[in-house]
Amino acid sequence: MNNPINWFEVCVQDMDRAKSFYESVFEARLTKLESPLPGMELWRFPWVEGSCGATGALVKMEGLPSGANSTVVYFACEDCAVQAKRAASHGGRIFKEKFSIGQYGFIALVFDTEGNMIGLHSME
Repeated sequence: MNNPINWFEVCVQDMDRAKSFYESVFEARLTKLESPLPGMELWRFPWVEGSCGATGALVKMEGLPSGANSTVVYFACEDCAVQAKRAASHGGRIFKEKFSIGQYGFIALVFDTEGNMIGLHSME
């Protein structure tokens, strides 16, 4: 069993402003990631393979507002489609069905019963 959290995203509206803020606060360079969806922009925080902790990215995408604590936490799954269906059948709802993020696997986005969006990640 791995740790349950393996990725996070901080939702932003103005990527240039947000990127400048985070790079200045943490004195680190963010790396642009290839977008898995049209209209989605991602800049990843520094990451060292094999070290402890999770990494994440700033994300700008239509339908994901910033503010009001708009951070998406991703939970590791064997097949994220399974947990997405479970979320929907237990009072949540699916925002985005399972889709490929290329070499990084697959994700699905769901809302919990309290209206919080969470991410589900799997390699298959």
